[in-house]
Formats: sequence, C-alpha cells, structure tokens
Amino acid sequence: MVQAVSYSAFRNNLKSYIRKVNEDADMLMVTNIDPEDNVIVMSVNDYDSLMESLRVYQNPYLRDKIARGLEQVRQGDAREHTLIEPGAA
Repeated sequence: MVQAVSYSAFRNNLKSYIRKVNEDADMLMVTNIDPEDNVIVMSVNDYDSLMESLRVYQNPYLRDKIARGLEQVRQGDAREHTLIEPGAA
C-alpha cells in the first residue's frame, strides 16, 4: 500500500522519507493542493525492476516465452536443472 504524505511534510523530512522508501522497498505519494502535481517517490532498485518488467511485457517474444513456460509448469512439464559453475564450461 502506498503511503501518502504532504509536500511540506516531505520537504521538511526529506532524508527520513528517502531512507524509508529505500529500506521498506515501498513507494511514497507526495501530495499537493492540486492533485495534478502529486508525484510518486520510489527507490532506484524498484524503478529499475519496474522498467525491466515493462520492457519484458512490451516485448511480444519474451512475453510469449514466459507464458509458454508458465503453461509448462501448470501442466507439470518442468524439470530441475543444476547451474553451471563459472569457468567450468
């Protein structure tokens, strides 16, 4: 759930809010009198993850590959594989 805080409270406690966003991996809505000026603050890691998910979702080939994999798992057609250690190949 996104926590909301007023612009003035955010400005007055900027460091603590930024720390909270980074530590809790949660987003923060900074509100203004005009709702058009509201913004969301999120950690760089969460932003990068969101953008990567969006890129995958927008790529029809990757989206289809994921859907096929999920369907294989649902049908019980999945196998466990061991990872290749770096330098062993």
